[in-house]
Amino acid sequence: MPDSKHQDHLQSNLKQELIAGIIGYLTTMYIIVVNGSILSEAGISIESGMIATILASFVGTLIMGIVGKLPLILIPGMGINALFAYSIVQGTNLSFQEGLAVILIAAVIFLITAFTKLGVILKDAIPSSLKHAITVGLGFFLILIGLEKSGLVKSGTNTIVAIGDFTSPTVIVSLLTLFLAIFLFVKNIPANFLLTMIAGTILTSIAGIIETGNKALSITWDELLFLPSFSAINELSFWLAVFPLAMILIFENMGLLHGQLDMLQRDKSYKRAYQVTAFSTITCAFFGTSPTVSAAENAAVIASKGKTGKTAVIAGVLFLGTLFIIPWITMIPNTAISPILIIVGFLMVQNIRHLPLDDLSEALPAFLIVVMIPFTYSIADGMAFGFIAYPIVKFAIGKQRELSTALVVISGLFLFDFIMKIIGI
Repeated sequence: MPDSKHQDHLQSNLKQELIAGIIGYLTTMYIIVVNGSILSEAGISIESGMIATILASFVGTLIMGIVGKLPLILIPGMGINALFAYSIVQGTNLSFQEGLAVILIAAVIFLITAFTKLGVILKDAIPSSLKHAITVGLGFFLILIGLEKSGLVKSGTNTIVAIGDFTSPTVIVSLLTLFLAIFLFVKNIPANFLLTMIAGTILTSIAGIIETGNKALSITWDELLFLPSFSAINELSFWLAVFPLAMILIFENMGLLHGQLDMLQRDKSYKRAYQVTAFSTITCAFFGTSPTVSAAENAAVIASKGKTGKTAVIAGVLFLGTLFIIPWITMIPNTAISPILIIVGFLMVQNIRHLPLDDLSEALPAFLIVVMIPFTYSIADGMAFGFIAYPIVKFAIGKQRELSTALVVISGLFLFDFIMKIIGI
């Protein structure tokens, strides 16, 4: 009898892990389409972007399950992908391969912090107000991108931004999909983002504005693996792209992992999880995608009773299986993707509640980051405004003792970059 009970218990646990793995996959599958779409803005085909996303998610999640022994899914991070596509590649005129070199070096810095005390030093050097401001600024940036992709806003004739054409079938479908996405999200319907994409695609098809295209996968094997190019490594803009990416990778993963492991009541596993996450980002430079992070949707995995690495392995295998349906998921239109960008952006903007608005020496630089990221359409430039302003404000009110040496150096680098841009170097 004890053996029978033990076997039943194992079967129950395996079933529990299987369900949690499937739920984790379904709640994060949207990233394949969304990330592929954003990567296409950096100069590769959307098919290549999807395949890169799948492979990076598969490998990262599999390693987390086998080595980390944790039920955590790793996927390319929202916000980080926008930083890569719009600021690192488009904003600095780097090629896609040169952008991957930026990812590789930032990932190596991330990895070093995972195995040394450098992570703690950097964590203490950057004020929390600036960290939260970066997240909020990224959120507004994603909202702006979502609004643009949906057609709800456009470039104005006499203004920077104008309202879109609400008689356009594309805008009407985008609005309907957005309302549905909000309803599913606030109702906390499982896999709500996936359902949003399916519904949005159906509505676009009914409206007759979907691009059916060719269902054959038009991609060659040499597009599946990328070699980062270091041809721009001697340029200042290259290194000023490395720093914000490395910083966001470090701080975002610190926050995500602490919260998720606290839910799992496995705080002692933090170091191993952090190291696995850091290693996963290095593989992204060769798969051709922006870096992976521990998915925010892991909260759903944990709530589904996922407790061991088996959950992650199951989710990783399901990600790999998605390769066989790429010809169909490439048909998902912007009208189905944009509501997800808007909602994810909103979730990031909620961090504004952590800004110390009663302390102007903290709030003013943070506000500059929040505003300038979407208004300059550059995450790196937006960050620069806040980092340059921070020590200036502190000196102005006699609080220079609150400045760390590392922060002053970082601010100086941002200022130097601005000066070089002004004089045309």
